[in-house]
Amino acid sequence: MDPKHIRNFSIIAHIDHGKSTLADRMLEITGTVQKRDMHAQLLDDMELERERGITIKARAVSVIHERDGEKYLFNLIDTPGHVDFNYEVEKSMQACEGAILLVDASQGVEAQTVANAYLALEADLEILTVLNKVDLGHARPDEIAEEIENSLAIEATDAARISAKTGEGVSEVLDRIIDTFPAPTGDPDARLRALIFDAVYDEYRGVIVYVRVMEGTLHKKDKVLMIGTGKKFEAVDIGIFSPKMVSKDTLSVGEVGYFVSNIKTLGDVRIGDTLTIDRPNPPEMLPGYREPRHMVYADFYPTNPGDYETMRDALDTLALSDSSFSYEAVTSEALGFGYRCGFLGLLHMEIIQQRLEREHDMDMIQTAPSVTYKITQSDGSEEMISSPGALPTPDKFDEVLEPIVRVAMIVPSEFIGVTMTISNDHRGIFVRQEHLSPTRVQLVYDIPLAEIMYDFYDKLKSATRGFGTLNYDLTGFEAGDLVKLSILVNGDEVDALCAIVHRSFADQRGRAILKKLRKEIPRHMFEVRLQAAIGSRIIARESIAALRKDVTAKCYGGDISRKRKLLEKQKAGKRRMRQVGNVEIPQKAFLSVLSSE
Repeated sequence: MDPKHIRNFSIIAHIDHGKSTLADRMLEITGTVQKRDMHAQLLDDMELERERGITIKARAVSVIHERDGEKYLFNLIDTPGHVDFNYEVEKSMQACEGAILLVDASQGVEAQTVANAYLALEADLEILTVLNKVDLGHARPDEIAEEIENSLAIEATDAARISAKTGEGVSEVLDRIIDTFPAPTGDPDARLRALIFDAVYDEYRGVIVYVRVMEGTLHKKDKVLMIGTGKKFEAVDIGIFSPKMVSKDTLSVGEVGYFVSNIKTLGDVRIGDTLTIDRPNPPEMLPGYREPRHMVYADFYPTNPGDYETMRDALDTLALSDSSFSYEAVTSEALGFGYRCGFLGLLHMEIIQQRLEREHDMDMIQTAPSVTYKITQSDGSEEMISSPGALPTPDKFDEVLEPIVRVAMIVPSEFIGVTMTISNDHRGIFVRQEHLSPTRVQLVYDIPLAEIMYDFYDKLKSATRGFGTLNYDLTGFEAGDLVKLSILVNGDEVDALCAIVHRSFADQRGRAILKKLRKEIPRHMFEVRLQAAIGSRIIARESIAALRKDVTAKCYGGDISRKRKLLEKQKAGKRRMRQVGNVEIPQKAFLSVLSSE
């Protein structure tokens, strides 16, 4: 198709503002999907997406829209709304020239609306503002348009007003896409350069690579080269998503589609790489993507040590379809061989864990999530620490720096006080306050990432009756009064239960962990000491009493010295047992502590 008749765009918005529903209506109105095959959130085909009602993976689809007798090809990408999947949004934008900024006409501008709008502006995309859910009785389109202009400085007086649920106004949006978004630029006769923006593994066809053609034309049976990895393949099958895979003979400038070449090794494909025709002197690579910044780390250990290789294959497959996730092998004295995994946030971690359990049938133990710390050593050099066990003794470093995030919270005006209290309780530093409208305020705080990981969002939602939203960006590292909390069982450190915490919370955290362990570790023939320590200083202790046997039961009458002799003999035996005996910590003890984190 002539590039002048192609439009590439993504749909961006906050969670639950109707991105997937708008994509559904576009598929329906353009006749891409028959009404009998239609169901809600058609593009969200992952089981977890349908169960949770959220988009996890960005999905591309091609539709044909006709206006004034001319046919236009729209390549639209439905993106996730949650902050943990921001990398998916960022990736999709590099395959587009425009973005539809969808705003709920009743909820208004929310945290991810602001974040995604700035991402689109940074990517130099044309933005088409659309107000959704205008059919609701409490919709406020005029107020929300004003709010968009005040908070984002984006023209919104003539924003399209639609209902993605009923289809009202969606045809007008399709027409406005043609006029608002520029056609892709690129020479169809130049040498092929296509951006690899995603990939999935199919057990029958191997790796299916998703590409956006920037220059030149890709033909079926072409011999191609992936410039970054240096791998060479033949284009066995190419085509577009409509929304199922539809085979084609060529993909030209501006088109978004797939490429299949019986690629069996997952490491042969790299997201952000450039695809070109295999000839001498390959062209310059496309910019690709910046490396994702992992916010949270956790260790996964297979419950059955024999599943170690199986888990690696499963993680390989997930890392291919989710380039923002990474892993490396680790060992633990308590839990054996496993993998340290990097995530963009807690929801991202939860999704990966559930996909491992459901799609790959893995049974595993997951350690408590921790953030990345930076230590400054005596010679001035810096080192990144992604697990508490890797933190050296205090004499080996000068200070520990923790990651700080800038948190933007949008809340109704009446909840300013309680939001500030929650932020201060989590060691937040006030930055600024902005009034977006008479009823809504944006509060900006700098808060340590470790403080917002666990319960911060839940507390914000509860305190604001569900109306508060937040977005955060990593701003850098700052020194804090941080210590390593060690958990000792009979004097031996259990690395899987150690944590890096702020000194003021160490006592409370240590006592909580020991109380849980005391309930879960069974009694032994000797007393088991549980201790929480900072360096060599013990800050909390619990004891599990020994199993007692009445060795004097058969002694009736006679001299008291007979009983004493038997008791002393028992005491000596227990002392010897304590010296050689290992404490058995069941897996449910780890699970109870780690799940409560």
